[in-house]
Amino acid sequence: MDNEPSGWAVGWTAFAGIMMVMGGVWWIIAGIVAIANDTFYAVTPDYIFKFDVTTWGWIHLILGIVVLLAGFYLFSGAVWARTVGVIIAVLWALVAFAWLPWYPVWAIVFIAVSVFVIWALTVHGRDIAEA
Repeated sequence: MDNEPSGWAVGWTAFAGIMMVMGGVWWIIAGIVAIANDTFYAVTPDYIFKFDVTTWGWIHLILGIVVLLAGFYLFSGAVWARTVGVIIAVLWALVAFAWLPWYPVWAIVFIAVSVFVIWALTVHGRDIAEA
């Protein structure tokens, strides 16, 4: 049995880490904007989920920090960071599945990328620390 880190798995793990860092930064920015100016985002009156924009801002800020940190720690092979990465990838896949009727090509691409990220993080997640 070959104990060399899988190049594909390391690449997909790095991709997941970079996407998590970028996504975390975007969520942090969106959260700060919502907290600083709760009239910045348009709120529709018929939306099923009725949350205060400031509350959503705090949720985005906190989750953004968690995802950003997990993205950085993913490069060290941390188990908790890989767990957060898998949860985010599962959510990406579910959201993409929901968008399948409207954007079938993009939805399939997102589902496929999510599957590869989940595979890399669960099977070879610590390989990036060895590479």
